[in-house]
Amino acid sequence: MFSWLASIAAACWGPVRKYARMRKDEDEDDALLWSRDLGRHSAGEFSIAVVQANEVLEDHSQVETGPNATFVGVYDGHGGPDASRFISDHLFLHLMRLAQENGTISEDVVRNAFSATEDGFLAHVRRTHQIKPLIAAIGSCCLVGVIWKGTLYVANVGDSRAIIGCLGKSNNIIAEQLTRDHNASVEEVRQELRSLHPDDSHIVVLKHGVWRIKGIIQVSRSIGDAYLKKPEFSIDPSVQRFRLSEPLRRPVLTAEPSIHARVLCPQDKFLIFASDGLWEHLTNQEAAEIVYNYPRAGIARRLVRAALQEAARKREMRYVDLKKVEKGIRRFFHDDITVVVIFIDHELLLGSDASVPELSIRGFIDAAGPSNFSVLDNI
Repeated sequence: MFSWLASIAAACWGPVRKYARMRKDEDEDDALLWSRDLGRHSAGEFSIAVVQANEVLEDHSQVETGPNATFVGVYDGHGGPDASRFISDHLFLHLMRLAQENGTISEDVVRNAFSATEDGFLAHVRRTHQIKPLIAAIGSCCLVGVIWKGTLYVANVGDSRAIIGCLGKSNNIIAEQLTRDHNASVEEVRQELRSLHPDDSHIVVLKHGVWRIKGIIQVSRSIGDAYLKKPEFSIDPSVQRFRLSEPLRRPVLTAEPSIHARVLCPQDKFLIFASDGLWEHLTNQEAAEIVYNYPRAGIARRLVRAALQEAARKREMRYVDLKKVEKGIRRFFHDDITVVVIFIDHELLLGSDASVPELSIRGFIDAAGPSNFSVLDNI
């Protein structure tokens, strides 16, 4: 096993820096790793990091900062980057529009922002389906966090995950999961699918040791994946990967998010938002302890590095060798990984800090533009 992996790695050690625009420490030689080590948001500081594994990066992400609110989005695409990129371009704008129309941010506002984004992407699929049929098989998990007026709203479809690090009575850190993994590997999800589709014996199928919906996809909720939601987007049956055993009679996936609202308290110290590429290699508690025990600057990059080290160990290779493997082939070792860490400083949480700029930071792109948080100023 090791010799085979080592030969792949050796073949791919050519220069790959041209593939990513990034900011890195001088001692960091992973050309596919990007990070923004520390920035400010309305209630503290944040750190973000992304590592690419696929030939085309399918993870998209953003942090939106302003004097009175903070927004985090992690979008883990599958089948291509179209859906995750679309979410990054539209969901936050929908949220701001709906917040302005309703005069508040609430669970319903967040839910409706997901719905508007789903409707928009399906309309895009409808416009382009004839010239790009496989766009109907492109989708994305979607994980969103909003901090506004001392309350945290977390919403997700798919298996990206958010956890909160809380200080225990003995000054130990306790990881609490805020989201539900919408993945067929979870028994509760399989039971839910079977109860929703009692007449479909193939709604979940164990295929090559992995539970999949209709034998095709693991996540039970997503933005996109139109061919598993609407019969009009069925894909040519000659494409084996997306072949349904029978015509689609009703949607087998949904874009309905799970939403969690929480008033932040002094024991809540930080949040970790990450695509499932991180959670494949680190437990919730392991990730929380890393954040708690190391300096803030570069902490998202440290979490990504810990996951990569574990991925290398599982493949019986050295981490130093894994870092030299090129995109595309890198996917044999780990997935695209996005991590955003949000630190919560409670003295800032309920007060406005006008010195926090309105910025939009996009993961893996070394640029920050103006955000659109000003629409909340009069709410």
